[in-house]
Amino acid sequence: MKDSRSPRTGLTRRKLLQTGAAAAALPLFNINHAWSADVAYDGGVFDAGGATLRVGEWGGPWGDLVSKYLLTQFQKDFNCKISYDSSWPWFPKFVAGGAEKPPLDITNWNLPEMFKTAKAGDFFLKIDEVLPNVPNGKHLWPFATANGVGVTWAFGQYGYAYRTDLVKTPPAAFKDLWKPEFAGKRGTYITSNTLQMDFFLVACSLFGKDQYDLEAGYQAMKELMPAKISDFTGNMQSLMERGEVIVAVLDDAEPMQARDKGAPFAFWYWTEKQPVLTQTYTVSRYADPVQKKLAFALLDRALTADFLTPMGKEFYIRPTISNMELPPNLVRAGVKNSADAIKDFWIPDWNAYLANEDDIVEKVNGIFAG
Repeated sequence: MKDSRSPRTGLTRRKLLQTGAAAAALPLFNINHAWSADVAYDGGVFDAGGATLRVGEWGGPWGDLVSKYLLTQFQKDFNCKISYDSSWPWFPKFVAGGAEKPPLDITNWNLPEMFKTAKAGDFFLKIDEVLPNVPNGKHLWPFATANGVGVTWAFGQYGYAYRTDLVKTPPAAFKDLWKPEFAGKRGTYITSNTLQMDFFLVACSLFGKDQYDLEAGYQAMKELMPAKISDFTGNMQSLMERGEVIVAVLDDAEPMQARDKGAPFAFWYWTEKQPVLTQTYTVSRYADPVQKKLAFALLDRALTADFLTPMGKEFYIRPTISNMELPPNLVRAGVKNSADAIKDFWIPDWNAYLANEDDIVEKVNGIFAG
């Protein structure tokens, strides 16, 4: 791992020690700051001396299983404590204290908020700084690190969930959601939900010239009305179970899970553009050295079958490790972990979206409000 530069001095600790200025500089140099020490992790277990690792993760049943399958044993093995923060969103917490005082050491994100935070300051280590310290990362599919900011460890794929008993002709194209027979019974999400962001950008691309054609996206959202607008996927699934929505924007995990429990659900994957809903970990650049090393260790352990297999069984999410076998429930659903299965995955230009976010939110909210 490369030396991190001090934002105050522009010098690395190594350079200071190699120059005659070291004697004068060291009294002002806080050796407890993360940029003052090289931190490396080789995949082994170490004694963290009771240090606390601050983890940002989702709550509810998700958090229960992350604790069960990852964090509980991790605390025992590394002699550390986990401070678990599930009170999303993370962005305001990071920007409130600035890059040098991160609220979390390792954080799980969906991509838009992660990019928004990364644009606001030097909060996270870059991919080329993280991967040398994550031995299990050698088997990651390329798309898992293509974002350049965090390491994607699991994902779901986007498409339309629909009621097999209430939909006569299943969707077979992205634009099918706009069919007249679905009016008032189709569903998407509020503008702060990542699924709606991806849905909007695909609409821009397919109704217009490309993802940057925002006017085409606005017109598509107007023509989508009337539609049910949900705040999150769990609520959307409830609307589908009650028959208030018969076709909806979703990722594949929850419809597969519902189908296995006997619900009359099916799923059609978008083919024209294939964004994915990711779970992506970042490591905070200015976490203290022990916490940074623990963050590397936690990320490394997350990229193992011991964690990914039970999470796949419970939540129907897919691993980003190329040589991992899928759990039986995903295999039965026809999911494959292969180069061919992921070759057309598409990551939108989130920086461009964020540059226009205020305008997009205002206009789409206005459309949804009627």
